[in-house]
Amino acid sequence: MLRPCLAALLLCAAAPAPGPAAQPANPQIDFAGYRRLAGEVENQRSVRLIGWPEFARAARDPDVLILDARSESAFRAGHIDGAVNLPLPDFTAERLAQVIGRPDRPILIYCNNNFRNDVPPVVRKRIELALNIQTFINLVGYGYRNVRELNEVIDFNDPRVPWVRPSRVTPA
Repeated sequence: MLRPCLAALLLCAAAPAPGPAAQPANPQIDFAGYRRLAGEVENQRSVRLIGWPEFARAARDPDVLILDARSESAFRAGHIDGAVNLPLPDFTAERLAQVIGRPDRPILIYCNNNFRNDVPPVVRKRIELALNIQTFINLVGYGYRNVRELNEVIDFNDPRVPWVRPSRVTPA
């Protein structure tokens, strides 16, 4: 009688402790799909990186959209002249279609990490988390393939950069 009890005790001690029940996969989140998309976009992005002279030249075309995906407050605090703000968290098929229009429209993107100033409104992000990366992946994922990305670090005080600053109202 002692042996069966001892054996049962040893078996219980060797069994893993019950943990939390495994959570079912969220059918609205696909990390593996995101990784696949990021891999596909990597090759497209590598040939769509442009320097400031080409960016500035393309920005003069009235058909080109300069898309600033930073927060609304960062955009209001300063941005490239002519840019349109649509913060990355607001990207949906509907909002992108409203802002961009046709899927083949040329789009230029930039982010905080394109500026060496590292002061508001362009405080640098960790390089592996630079907003350009997520913006590019999201645009391509939503079907916008004609994206070019600024691939240069510039000073927003450089006279070549048409940087818009908020107008200051002087108290009366």
